[in-house]
Amino acid sequence: MKFVAITSCPTGIAHTYMAAEALEVAGREAGHEVQVETQGAAGSAPFDPAVIAAADGVIYAADLEVRDKDRFAGLPSVDVGVKKAVADAPGVVAAAVAAVEAAPKGSTPAPAAGPALASKVTSNAGVGTRVRQWLMTGVSYMIPFVAAGGIMIALAFLIGGYQISSVTAADLISGFDPLSGRDWAGLLFVLGGAAFGFLVPVLAGFIAFGIADRPGIAPGFVGGTIAVTVGAGFLGGLAAGFLGGFVALGLARLKVPNAVRGIMPVVVIPLVATFVTAGAMLVVLGRPIAWLMEQLTNGLNSLTGSGIVLLGVILGVMMAADLGGPINKVAYTFATTGLATAATSSGDPVELKVMAAVMAAGMTPPLGIALATFVRRALFTEAERQNGKAAVLLGAFFITEGAIPFAAAAPLRIIPAAMIGSGLTGGLTMLFDNTLRAPHGGVVVLGLVGQPLLYLVAILLGTAVTAAAVIVLKGLHREVPPTADAPAGTRSTQTTPA
Repeated sequence: MKFVAITSCPTGIAHTYMAAEALEVAGREAGHEVQVETQGAAGSAPFDPAVIAAADGVIYAADLEVRDKDRFAGLPSVDVGVKKAVADAPGVVAAAVAAVEAAPKGSTPAPAAGPALASKVTSNAGVGTRVRQWLMTGVSYMIPFVAAGGIMIALAFLIGGYQISSVTAADLISGFDPLSGRDWAGLLFVLGGAAFGFLVPVLAGFIAFGIADRPGIAPGFVGGTIAVTVGAGFLGGLAAGFLGGFVALGLARLKVPNAVRGIMPVVVIPLVATFVTAGAMLVVLGRPIAWLMEQLTNGLNSLTGSGIVLLGVILGVMMAADLGGPINKVAYTFATTGLATAATSSGDPVELKVMAAVMAAGMTPPLGIALATFVRRALFTEAERQNGKAAVLLGAFFITEGAIPFAAAAPLRIIPAAMIGSGLTGGLTMLFDNTLRAPHGGVVVLGLVGQPLLYLVAILLGTAVTAAAVIVLKGLHREVPPTADAPAGTRSTQTTPA
């Protein structure tokens, strides 16, 4: 059979492409052809209509709403989360085959529709699930601004030193010298600061979009901008996003006369929802949230000794708790939004230490598991040993999701081991006073790390501890590949002492 597939995850980075590769390999091994359109952070190359026309079915492995879904109308489909495709691609392909075999014949796909913003929020899910999905929608659209702004500011400091923070846009407008390294550094700094300025408005705007769809965008963005203006920061953005979304949603559900219905989405809802949300942020909510942010910042900056080490341990454990899932993203978002406020400082505020701890702890799980596959090969299948080689690169470039294939096969052994190693790494980076001004990059941005040799020591120690914990926990319940006498597709299990 021939299948088309769509993969997307909230951040559009690792899971999107890992799921695509897993589906392609699983399809090939099952004797089917799977072509994948990755709707990730790098954009996507839409399928040729001829590819869709020749397809027997479609696989949706997506945590966001699929763009241009109308293209596949009439095709038998399966709809799973992106992690399911990473963890059990053969099962997803088998489900797609079953869907095709059970579908009535003769249906044809509908023509493609125009592009649309993506958000996948399950309307009948529990409150906790929906809140998580709304938050992840905001985070998924915020991360490209984090990456662009953060890396440009980091490069500006690398080229021009910390004094480059004194350069303004007016300085560059009045006289930009293309032969001056300082002017190029200043340009990077100003552009990076402009990108960072969108972090909170984008977060708020797309949380509101997740709640109310398009009517939520204007109140969310404007409310988020007011949150920045009054100094309410990240917490203010969250408040503005939820407030704007629910106000817009309430207005959209009002029963109004037919004569008014046509102007509701383009006039009434944006006007009223924006006024209520931004007005509330400016007059009512802004000051107390700004006070709370100030207390949080002061509390972080006052942390010393065991307090700051404990913070590093907690952040490290969060980075490994679900290996790229919501808990991981909460820790990462906490770090990057703090980085946005501290990146222009010439000193070493604690927010830079938080960013260093989060990135190091996020690198440790795939690196540690990869080391375990090299040290104790007999504990892993051939496929896992091959994944271990890929995990080295993924971990080195701060892609925590490289550990997911291992965690999917043995979550109760892999995840605790990863949490131990990442917690150690996060605590050590705080103990070593490591700082980082870039939001991503792994080894690529090592030159932007304060105390880089000690930073490597923290990562290597965490990697070694993760590997040791994996070996011990895997050894307690060792799975042996099938022998020649065993039926194909089966395994024998033996328990060995730690």
